[in-house]
Amino acid sequence: MKTLLIVDAQLDFMPGGGLAVENGDQIVSHINLIQPLYDLVLATQDWHPEHHMSFASNHEGHKPFENKEIEGYDQTLWPDHCVQSTKGAEFHPKMRTNCIEAIFRKGTDPKIDSYSAFYDNHHKKSTGLAGYLKEKGCETIDVCGLAGDICVYFTIKDALKEGFEVRLIEQATKALDQDKFKQQQEELKAEGVEII
Repeated sequence: MKTLLIVDAQLDFMPGGGLAVENGDQIVSHINLIQPLYDLVLATQDWHPEHHMSFASNHEGHKPFENKEIEGYDQTLWPDHCVQSTKGAEFHPKMRTNCIEAIFRKGTDPKIDSYSAFYDNHHKKSTGLAGYLKEKGCETIDVCGLAGDICVYFTIKDALKEGFEVRLIEQATKALDQDKFKQQQEELKAEGVEII
């Protein structure tokens, strides 16, 4: 079954959003173009409560993009983004959603961050995505979305651990840090990920 996973194509990751990815909106037309080519289209949404531990605003004296140790883990503090039921958590209005069969929400636990579409950052809680894909008989997943160097990257890493073959759709993915993402792509290629 040909499967597409669209990661976090939400307004807060687009230009003007709370945690904007430069030219993030440019992926929308590519995502719209490829969706009809797939048997199964899935999407994820970052879906944070407003008091989420990853928000710098919830840590007095700290600014966005600083690191802080929280409960023994190194945590990047982010600008507020994708707060549940806000405009910023919505998909880009020009993105087709009629092909999307299921949406998996992540980052819902206020005490733990969650980049991957499969698990939280400490692998304590599953989103159910792996089981869903296996039940559908999926073996290969094409992944795209935002941000390439964070949520897309960690989604791919977990997909590999779950035994899926993965292809990254480069034209439908943008990163916060493009240089870092280029290095990550080399690492992923070495692990068997195809960049298409």
